[in-house]
Amino acid sequence: MTAASVVPALETRGLNMSFGGLQVAREIHFRLERGARHALIGPNGAGKTTLINLITGLLKPTSGEVLLGGDPVTRLPQAARVRRGIARTFQINQLFRNLTVTENVCLAIAERTGASMALWRPAGSRPDIMAEAASRLAAFNLSAEAQRPVRELPYGLQRLVEIAIALSLDPKVLLLDEPAAGVPSTESHIIIGALEALDPSIAVLIIEHDMDLVFRFARRITVLAAGAVLTEGTPDEIARDPGVRAVYLGEARH
Repeated sequence: MTAASVVPALETRGLNMSFGGLQVAREIHFRLERGARHALIGPNGAGKTTLINLITGLLKPTSGEVLLGGDPVTRLPQAARVRRGIARTFQINQLFRNLTVTENVCLAIAERTGASMALWRPAGSRPDIMAEAASRLAAFNLSAEAQRPVRELPYGLQRLVEIAIALSLDPKVLLLDEPAAGVPSTESHIIIGALEALDPSIAVLIIEHDMDLVFRFARRITVLAAGAVLTEGTPDEIARDPGVRAVYLGEARH
């Protein structure tokens, strides 16, 4: 085992965050291993999205550190963290609804490659970007939707487009904030299939309330409560934990 393989893809050390007198993150120590399939769960208000916002730089911690591949990124702005390899999706998608699926993905690729200014020219003038966008869409079975405006897609497909955009940033760490949120049950298999097909080298952290999806996807689960880590373990360990079962998963399910 090399030294590099021991260093986690992402780590937080003693993260604290307060809004006035309200403490929303409390001494969060967290590791996301390379190639991880990790879930973050907890009730509403537990601090899950706050943690993601601290990791990505949308929020600045009161104290503590965020490290990517062992390197501190706590003081870096969001764009710099993206360039270092952190990508995310949001609980409510952030797509350009009036642009086509291809145009949405091309914008992400152009941002990553530094060609964003060139996109004011006709899209066909950058065949390299178009080719990569086509490849990304094919990986998610979205080729048939490539020229449709995003607003015309079913919500499940919109979530797939958002994941394709995040992957177009070539991340080492992918953070998915409720990827199944708003997706009808008849379309949830689309999200599950996409998660199962993700590049195994990418460390993936999902926030999700759908416990069936969590236990199908995750190899490790962290439970947050009141802004702090309550416990962490394998899916079997979390499912057997009496406190987690009673407070977060619900005894009635068992």
